[in-house]
Amino acid sequence: MRRGDEDAFREFAVAQWPTLTRLAYLLVSDAGHAEDIVQTVLAKMWPVWGRVRDEAPEAYARKVLANTATSWWRRRWHGERPTESLPEREQVGYDEIARRLSDRAALSAALRALPARQRAAVVLRFADDLSEQQVAAALNCSVGTVKSLTSRGLARLRQDGVLNDERTTLTNGSTP
Repeated sequence: MRRGDEDAFREFAVAQWPTLTRLAYLLVSDAGHAEDIVQTVLAKMWPVWGRVRDEAPEAYARKVLANTATSWWRRRWHGERPTESLPEREQVGYDEIARRLSDRAALSAALRALPARQRAAVVLRFADDLSEQQVAAALNCSVGTVKSLTSRGLARLRQDGVLNDERTTLTNGSTP
């Protein structure tokens, strides 16, 4: 690969890392595994970078991420993993911490309860704010399938009571 391609890929990886990691986290609910998935996505993109570079590398990355997260979910154990030290947290009031944790835990649990393709459709559609056509391309399905997956996923989240609370959002400040 040429030096220019290496630089372009490095710039892409650095620019897309936060977005891809956030999406992966919403799909797998674990920060460490989310980073592992994004690394895998970037490793899968490296050999085909010359082909996807000039087309739609962000869309290709989302598609690979959705497929990788689904594959990971199917084959890995999802139990607790011990750690030697706990990460430091920001200093906020106990009430605020409890509210945030409660909201996140409820949303995370509800998302985990969705089937993998519904979860991917809901996360890509609302957390990444993609159009139905972009989600269809990422999931390699029709727009009608995306509408169906999204509708069923949102109905399940509403049924679980996660989307009835004004504080719970899938996006930065807006509810679906």
